[in-house]
Amino acid sequence: MTKKATFQLEFENHVKEGLTAFPKYLSSKYIYDERGDELFQQIMALPEYYLTQAEYNIMNQHKSELRELFSAQGAFDLIELGAGDGKKTKVLLKELAENKVNFTYIPVDISQHAIDDLSNSLTELLPHLEVKGEQGTYFKVLERLATYNTRPKVIIVLGSNIGNLQHPQAIDFLKKLKEVMSCEDFLFMGFDQKKDPLTIQNAYADSQGVTQEFNRNLLHRINKEMDANFPVEQFEHWESYDPETGTAKSYLIATEPCEVILKKLDITASFKKWETIHCEISQKYDDDIVEWLAKESGLEIANIFEDEDKMFKDYVFEIKKIPS
Repeated sequence: MTKKATFQLEFENHVKEGLTAFPKYLSSKYIYDERGDELFQQIMALPEYYLTQAEYNIMNQHKSELRELFSAQGAFDLIELGAGDGKKTKVLLKELAENKVNFTYIPVDISQHAIDDLSNSLTELLPHLEVKGEQGTYFKVLERLATYNTRPKVIIVLGSNIGNLQHPQAIDFLKKLKEVMSCEDFLFMGFDQKKDPLTIQNAYADSQGVTQEFNRNLLHRINKEMDANFPVEQFEHWESYDPETGTAKSYLIATEPCEVILKKLDITASFKKWETIHCEISQKYDDDIVEWLAKESGLEIANIFEDEDKMFKDYVFEIKKIPS
């Protein structure tokens, strides 16, 4: 079975499980087809969505420090999980290339469209850069990352993507990353920080409605790929942030009762008025929580980089050293 066919089967199984559960759920990772990629680019450009610009500023401000840290032991592999359009990473890639650092860039994304676009844009920007793009989910690709062991590697996960996982899942994810790391490797990961709850609320519920269309794209995909009849316009996006737990939750809510037939899956999903589909969590952090996650995963924080407005942090992790 091809990668594309395997991914499609995973998508269909997930939809069947999620829409027959109570309460219903669908993962936001399946939003990303070509249209989903375009909408997320629009989200990142919104004034309310501070995350992208904050992390871009970190990369730009600390690019020389990062270059020195990552290349201290010579040649290495730079593996990015959830590469997207690579806007932030390109700052680092350019810094490495201009200083003639010997490295290979391996962008990984769930969207083949995103991988293709990123690879093409890098061919123009940095024609001598060696790029080996891979399509797939994090956990599937992690199995292949273990093969990159002939030289040190730096695994980067930007955009606070780890925030889409609840703490037990995040620890499991970090443990899996640790398993493919050696003592010479680094993990460079973004964590959105706790802040004014209204700032967070607005970031995921923009006034222009782009986030709503982004989330609705998941229903459009199901309609198209599973021969379904979701009345997409009857589902509205709702965001809820709990400052006590630091958890932002995204939902699609049925504004009218409806029955959705998914012919390819041979199921019918019934919705009452105001029934929800839980689509995503976006966890927010502070240093204590990140330190705890690292400790539980067998990692330790080696360095922290923060933007000037103190909105976002990127942490450098390494395997926890056992005292001799």
